[in-house]
Amino acid sequence: MHNKIPLAEALRPRTFDEYLGQEHLAGPDGLIRRMLEKGVVPSMIFWGPPGTGKTTLALLIAEQYSMDFYKMSAVHAGVKEVRAVIESAAMKGGGILFIDEIHRFSKSQQDSLLGAVEKGTVTLIGATTENPSFEVIGPLLSRSQVYVLHHLEDVHLKQLLDKAIEYIEKNYHISVDVKESDGIIAYSGGDARKLLNTLDLIVLSMQENDALILTNEVVKEVARKKTGAYDKAGEYHYDIISAFIKSLRGSDPNGALYWMARMLNGGEDPLFIARRMLILASEDIGNANPTAMILANACFEAVHKVGMPEARIILSQTAVYLASSQKSNASYLAIDKAFEIVRKTGDLPVPLHLRNAPTKLMKDLDYGFGYKYAHDFPGNFVNQEFLPDQLKGTTIYTPGKNAREEELRQRLKSYWKEKYGY
Repeated sequence: MHNKIPLAEALRPRTFDEYLGQEHLAGPDGLIRRMLEKGVVPSMIFWGPPGTGKTTLALLIAEQYSMDFYKMSAVHAGVKEVRAVIESAAMKGGGILFIDEIHRFSKSQQDSLLGAVEKGTVTLIGATTENPSFEVIGPLLSRSQVYVLHHLEDVHLKQLLDKAIEYIEKNYHISVDVKESDGIIAYSGGDARKLLNTLDLIVLSMQENDALILTNEVVKEVARKKTGAYDKAGEYHYDIISAFIKSLRGSDPNGALYWMARMLNGGEDPLFIARRMLILASEDIGNANPTAMILANACFEAVHKVGMPEARIILSQTAVYLASSQKSNASYLAIDKAFEIVRKTGDLPVPLHLRNAPTKLMKDLDYGFGYKYAHDFPGNFVNQEFLPDQLKGTTIYTPGKNAREEELRQRLKSYWKEKYGY
């Protein structure tokens, strides 16, 4: 029983009629089905969450047209591997090149595909969980049709569960008693692969000769045990990224690098990590060290250009810098306080002296009257009110307690005296 083919592979649809969900694409009147009936197979990008059938859809297209199918993972393949596949396809008269997680290809790797796609040497089908508008280069995107796949609905997951139960009883020679199915369906979150992998784990946890009794409690217990492995699309994904961010915020490079390694080793998108560090650089460091956001932004750009495995070095450098930096959440607290004030006070009128006066009528109505142009005064500063009348004297930003923001505190205090006296 433990040596059986994984359910996700064993139950992979072999025909369009077996394919569950994505009726707008693969149903009898779906866009791709209609396109294939006309004998048209353009290059395509499938964009959707994990476990929604992107790989299977590519396989079905290749099967229908008896085309050679080349599958690559952007996590492991580089320009050399791409060129080797293109040469092989050219010698055989073409084929479908399926690239999983195409958003993880660097710009140079994506550039290496352009010529073959333009000439029709390969029909490219890329799969991505990220918005291709941001992650796929323009020339490649313009030569491909983008199709969006959605989470499977509960009705599809129930059909899949029924098929899996039937398969288990027939091939594993064990009886299955489904007491509750809503737990495993809810836990899968619209991801067919997750549902089948969870069912596989339940079977593996059984004692020999036992009947499989499926309950919500059984699913919950398996889910608890499963959290030892990083699943970039699952619940543990959020626990690991939380531990990473808290390590950075807590100024511990050791912890940050450990959790980063866990994520990268589990196949996490390095751009996701870079994006989270960019947010943290503003939220948790801010003006205590403004260079942090510049470095984090440069990290994001560099990771996008370089790709893995070298991107790990850039991520590591940035994580160590952010973790070691002084911290301040003053700007984060200030904007939240500003939002809170806006929600409570509504749309307060802009004071006349701050209004724009591009026309004579507006000037006649005193728009802009009394405004003092700061650069006309010593030190480029003049004391005037910039908040609505109802909010005069309100403090929104309070500098953090660190060397750089202490400089800001003293400057504001010298300008505003008691207003920014803190």
